[in-house]
Amino acid sequence: MIIANFTTKNPNMGKTETYEDFYKMLSAKPTRLGVVARLYPQLTSSYLTESLGNLVEMDSKASSAYRSIDSMYYEWKVETNYIKRVEFAEVPTTLGEDGSEIEMIFKENYYQKYDIFKIDATMQQCFVTQRPRRKADDRWVVTVRLIDNDYSSVLDLSGCQIGMTTRFQSNAMPEGHEEGYSKFQSNIEKHRNWITTHRVDASRTSLMGALEHVFVNVKEGKSKDQMNEKLYKMDTIENRLLENFLFVRDSGNLFNKTNVDENGKPTIFDKDLGRPIYIGDGILPQIERYANTYAYNTLTVSAFSTALSMLVEKADNAIGNNFVMLCNEKAWRDIQNVLGDWLARHKTCGTYLWSTAANKMIDVGATFNSYEVAGNVVSFKVDRTLTREYGTDKGFIMMIDLSHDIVTGNPAMQMFTIKNGSFINNRFLGVGGWDGVSSGEVSSPVAASKIINWGYSSVGVFSPYKSFIMREH
Repeated sequence: MIIANFTTKNPNMGKTETYEDFYKMLSAKPTRLGVVARLYPQLTSSYLTESLGNLVEMDSKASSAYRSIDSMYYEWKVETNYIKRVEFAEVPTTLGEDGSEIEMIFKENYYQKYDIFKIDATMQQCFVTQRPRRKADDRWVVTVRLIDNDYSSVLDLSGCQIGMTTRFQSNAMPEGHEEGYSKFQSNIEKHRNWITTHRVDASRTSLMGALEHVFVNVKEGKSKDQMNEKLYKMDTIENRLLENFLFVRDSGNLFNKTNVDENGKPTIFDKDLGRPIYIGDGILPQIERYANTYAYNTLTVSAFSTALSMLVEKADNAIGNNFVMLCNEKAWRDIQNVLGDWLARHKTCGTYLWSTAANKMIDVGATFNSYEVAGNVVSFKVDRTLTREYGTDKGFIMMIDLSHDIVTGNPAMQMFTIKNGSFINNRFLGVGGWDGVSSGEVSSPVAASKIINWGYSSVGVFSPYKSFIMREH
């Protein structure tokens, strides 16, 4: 289903065209809210999930693209394929002259006997000669020797300061070896998020019932050659309320910070009713918790290249990745001013992102400006929501690897809801009904009616480590 356009027409227009109620379409099949998301590409969380069909709905039988969940929370396992970095907790006191041993103290128990690791800053290699010894919960003593072939090496302390990093490289065993250890270059972690309930209301008097209508022209069909047009109608108040609901939901799914503790208990309750209020983690808090952050005074090609290099390092493959860079308007202007010439030298290409519903990569249209750089596609998307959040005088760029999981077919980001719960529309009708001039049963003696849009949603970022944030000072 493809949205063609919005058209606004007077209610006494000629009746040569037939139309259906747009809310009736949504209420009958709330998963069609993904179609509506394509009308609002500036709403990032909805556009990158629902509009691509990347939605998990409880017990939905409508499509094999929707998998089931059975509660208001969901969990997933994350395998972080980035290179494990182990930090120094203290500065070594000896230098390993003449092949002597050095005691290095790290913040965690990672290196084992016979391991070989490298100091990142100096590239010196160390061989672990003994099992690690616990000094405290965050202090582990590892005895090592520098690797050389003539006993002439000494430790360069400039790369061994507190907080500086090392990384596992390999191991080497003696003849008749008796022990060995598994060393994983990735961590398997379990992540959990909670589904949030959003609601917006609007009311009007019966006298205001005959309003100007908004018409949505929709094309449906399996292919471009089989498209059939349909016209759907909304009152302007319905249109405004739908936009408000989508904004509230999108902003929450982007910025909200969870209030649920590790035991699944929320910290906020309704003051009058005592009912718990669950708030799930948005996209940005999930990413900020794990992403590297780079602060810059002036955006340069060098800073941009550093960010891309770190994203590639965390990706599953060195090439063939789809990186999306969400930025506010200030950062977008900086990108155009500083990187314009550099980007123009690269191949301009279309933006293709993974769609679970289509089970393939699909073109997301002209919302992105995309470039192919070193075998990876980099797409830029300006989001005014980020401008409202971070202002117009400081740049903000959030970089995400949206490459789908080749093994499972999962997208990098997915929206979760409950059965038929992504969008619910209710009306509380007063005298005159919704259009102000209808007869029949009503729920209130007041000559006014109320419309309510509400629903459940949450976005899971399946691998938040594959991200990078750039902020302007």
